[in-house]
Amino acid sequence: MNIDSLTYGEIKEICSLFSSDKKRPVNNLSIGSNYLFRTVTMIYTGELVEEQDDRFVISKAAWIAETERWADSVKSAEFKEVEPYPDDRLVHVFKSGMLDICEITSLPRDQK
Repeated sequence: MNIDSLTYGEIKEICSLFSSDKKRPVNNLSIGSNYLFRTVTMIYTGELVEEQDDRFVISKAAWIAETERWADSVKSAEFKEVEPYPDDRLVHVFKSGMLDICEITSLPRDQK
């Protein structure tokens, strides 16, 4: 195929294959599972209800103010300081500030 013989439509189609506007899965997270989200400034827990291009939407969310020992907290889903959001609120956690995400067994719902 000679590149000089491509039509405008063919070139546009080829360019669309490399477009950053294409929607594509970024993660293999499961809707309905419990996750711990560590961002550059804060830590959140919640049940994943939706993944959008630029954010995760979680329910039963909590801001984790202090974890104690990280490995122990991840394993047990127990945290020293917890500030839960009201049960009926959805929280949007933006991917641009994400450091890591891991699945946890349960969600903290009591303030402490």
